[in-house]
Amino acid sequence: MPTDFLKRCDAIEECYEYMLAYAGQGLPSDVSSEAGSQIRAFLRRATEALAGLAVSCADTLAREGIESLQPYEGFMAVLNRDAQDSLAAIDVVLAQPAISSQLIDNLNASIHLRALLTDLFLLGEVVRSRRQSAVTLAHE
Repeated sequence: MPTDFLKRCDAIEECYEYMLAYAGQGLPSDVSSEAGSQIRAFLRRATEALAGLAVSCADTLAREGIESLQPYEGFMAVLNRDAQDSLAAIDVVLAQPAISSQLIDNLNASIHLRALLTDLFLLGEVVRSRRQSAVTLAHE
């Protein structure tokens, strides 16, 4: 069963993948293309996924049976900071009247977004591996 946190991770990762494709198109603006109208939709879904991301992650870890979140607290702070920094960058892009491929390419290169993706890969793997361990133990 996918968790809210994993769904959020998927939305953010899908946005990033779409941004990579959009950046490669060399579009001067999002105004007159189908890809352009979709870029804003992907970015908006990512902003929704970013809001409350660290809380969602902590809730998921607790549901996965982690008795003490204390070892995770420091990293939850990192996740929250990276999510807020990425959200700020995406908000700047969404505020522009035209979103060019170059603008998205610059967003893709943002250290904030890259740090967030690395956080998500790490925590997503933690959740998935704990879930797999629980399934393996249940079958033994």
